[in-house]
Amino acid sequence: MPQPLSAKENSLFRQVIRNYEEKQYKRGLKAAEQILKKNPKHGDTMAMKALIINSTGKTDEAFALAKDALTADMKSHICWHVYGLLYRHQKNFEEAIKAYKFALKLEPGSPQIQRDLAYLQIQMRDYQGYIQSRTAMLQAKSQMRQNWTAVAVAHHLAGDLAQAEKVLTTYEESLKSPPSHADYENSEALLYKNSIIAETGDYQRALDHLETISKHNLDRLAVLELKADYLAKLGKKDEAAKAYRALLDRNSEHPEYYNKLTEVLGLSGDDTAARKAIYDESAEKNPRCDAAKRLPLDFLTGTKFHEAAKAYLSLMLDKGVPSTFANLKHLYADTFKKDTLGSLAHEYVKEKESQSGNDDSAENELKGLPAGLYYLAQHYNYHLSRDLAKAEDFVEKGLKLVPKNVEFHMTKARIWKYHGNTRKASEIMEHARNLDLKDRYINTKAAKYQLRNNETARALKTMSLFTRNDSPGGPLSDLVDMQSIWYLTEDGEASVRNGLIGLALKRFHAVYNIFDVWQEDQFDFHSFSLRKGQIRAYVDMIRWEDNLREHPFYTRAALGAIAAYLGIHDSKLAANAVNGSTNGNAEDEADQKKALKKAKKEAQKAEREAAEHAAKQDPNKPKPATSDSAKKDDDPIGLKLASTDQPLVEATKFLLPIIQFSPKNIDGQIAGFEVYIRRGKYLLALHCLNAALAIDETNPVVHEQAVRFLEELRTKLADLPEKVASVIKAEFTVIHPQTDLKKYNAEFLQKHKDSAPHVVSAVKIQKLLGEDQKTCEKALFNVLKLKGDDWEPAAEALGLLYQWRSGEADAFKEAAEKTWPDVTLFKPPPAPPAGNPTPAAA
Repeated sequence: MPQPLSAKENSLFRQVIRNYEEKQYKRGLKAAEQILKKNPKHGDTMAMKALIINSTGKTDEAFALAKDALTADMKSHICWHVYGLLYRHQKNFEEAIKAYKFALKLEPGSPQIQRDLAYLQIQMRDYQGYIQSRTAMLQAKSQMRQNWTAVAVAHHLAGDLAQAEKVLTTYEESLKSPPSHADYENSEALLYKNSIIAETGDYQRALDHLETISKHNLDRLAVLELKADYLAKLGKKDEAAKAYRALLDRNSEHPEYYNKLTEVLGLSGDDTAARKAIYDESAEKNPRCDAAKRLPLDFLTGTKFHEAAKAYLSLMLDKGVPSTFANLKHLYADTFKKDTLGSLAHEYVKEKESQSGNDDSAENELKGLPAGLYYLAQHYNYHLSRDLAKAEDFVEKGLKLVPKNVEFHMTKARIWKYHGNTRKASEIMEHARNLDLKDRYINTKAAKYQLRNNETARALKTMSLFTRNDSPGGPLSDLVDMQSIWYLTEDGEASVRNGLIGLALKRFHAVYNIFDVWQEDQFDFHSFSLRKGQIRAYVDMIRWEDNLREHPFYTRAALGAIAAYLGIHDSKLAANAVNGSTNGNAEDEADQKKALKKAKKEAQKAEREAAEHAAKQDPNKPKPATSDSAKKDDDPIGLKLASTDQPLVEATKFLLPIIQFSPKNIDGQIAGFEVYIRRGKYLLALHCLNAALAIDETNPVVHEQAVRFLEELRTKLADLPEKVASVIKAEFTVIHPQTDLKKYNAEFLQKHKDSAPHVVSAVKIQKLLGEDQKTCEKALFNVLKLKGDDWEPAAEALGLLYQWRSGEADAFKEAAEKTWPDVTLFKPPPAPPAGNPTPAAA
């Protein structure tokens, strides 16, 4: 039985709750201790003490105390509620929901427990449970509109559109007086109801409803857009055209309005004159409108395209718009348009050169002739029209005119990047940064190029110019806090190239955790959006969160992590617990220890510099969180991550979201095959292989995997369960089971003998199938004979030679340097500058 409290102690208990809510944890603990001195087995006080202890970071101690509280008073709803809160803090939402439900059985009328349970249910997408919780909250407080709206949202997300609409209608009918026209919550709720009606497919009823609410609705733009959309879907083309023209009058830069207007007018793709007339009409009304001049270039052809492109390009270059090429480059998919734009730019430059005596443009201003040269430099640097020599020539011409122009220097750095000379590209981008030290964008670009050149410490120093550096972890800690995913990913990839796999995994895990944070950030909006009446945005957010990890930022970081874990598995680094390398250089143990020692030294240096910086701070300024108050990182350079004894399990954690949300990403399917084939999960490996084949059956890596799969099946198929074996036999059809794989691979090599990536893949399979290493090495040298700008297959071939510990690796590297003299990878490494190792992890 729970111990009863006196009036004084009850007052103290209420103070404990108040102290916790106001985050006055020391006072709360003191008050709780006072109660427990006289009532040592008072469950509610023990539970509240556990909650306060958990808030101070002592989670294990909090759980132990919460269990003691439950033992003391199993029938206390406060104890169970606190137990659920602790589980929620640990992100164990299933157990938290169980605890909340038990607390609710003991105290069915508690609005706080009901609300916490509802938030967890929607977070876990338990829509049926969310409907029950929200219905109970509505019955308890039916006078609050947000409770009605929440029930409607619950039914909507569960797919019951009719019930969602019925709930909203019921509330509207219950009102004794109509809401104010300035009531934002009512305005949003009516539009939300309209969107539900539209989702049912009854557009006529949606249009009728929209007409009744449109007069006083506060979101005028949404009303106009919905009206135009409904009219178009109902086939009322004249009215829809009128509606879209009205939208264009409001915003003539919106490309979708033009597309929809063209569609409702029934204009075919071949009727370019009529389509062009729409844009001309808009341009006449809005002379400064860019979209009306730019968008017709998408569909115009021949002479009409030439005329329109010439007028647009001349206008943009005369104005000196730096983004002109970025705005036009997607037209380069059409060969005629690509050639036309290039020739027009040349004509423009020649014309301006002939008028150069009259050029009165300001120094370093990107207008007229410099703008034309800048466009041509980008034109020849673009992959569909690439000629790096010409691009460099135009950059140099431009720099003679405007020697301190940042854009030209940035383009020059990009040219060297495509040459493969990351060293020189980094130097030029750094020079560009020094021309404008107040520009965050160029600062970021310089750091990115330094990371591509594996200068991780220098990149961090560059980034620190625009970060808060007074935190205990220094600039890197601030970059993690600010969720700078691009930096963490680039730094992780650079760490892999530097041979510091643990540090790379640290970065990739940081990206993974950022996506977890975005997932958890929904919690705040489950209450906020309903309280503020922003329902449509809330539903959109929920649907966006459901596919959060399809973002390319996640895919890139996850693929990097998967490759690192596969390398750990293959090189048995898990057993050796070293921070090794998987870059194909076959570093021996001494090299690995050297890299590890270097990383540790830099971790200590970064901490020392952060402490020195903090010591120099103005004592009158507010002090930031100290190292003692901040959570200390017990694995700053990722040693624990790199020494995992289950690298394939960790890789699978990163892999699953890619397979689920980005099934059309061939790199994800290839990575999936590599993970599952190593785990002996042949059905899943076959699923990934077939998915990759469906995306691109000519991909050389897919050829490798198909051959490897059949080769492995020939030794393992007999040991598999009969059902699994039968499914594999039925689904694996790309190569006949009785095929001579050496002959099959030779035919593949002959078919793709002019493609360097295919040649490298074929040679890898030759080695797998038992071909003599000398023969394979000789075959790899053939890659150098396939002249072209793409040097990456040669880099892969060099990595293979190092992996095989081949004596021909150095000779291959020298030959590759002669073929691609500008590529940094094939050059001898420079003498390392002082103080440029990899910094500590956050």
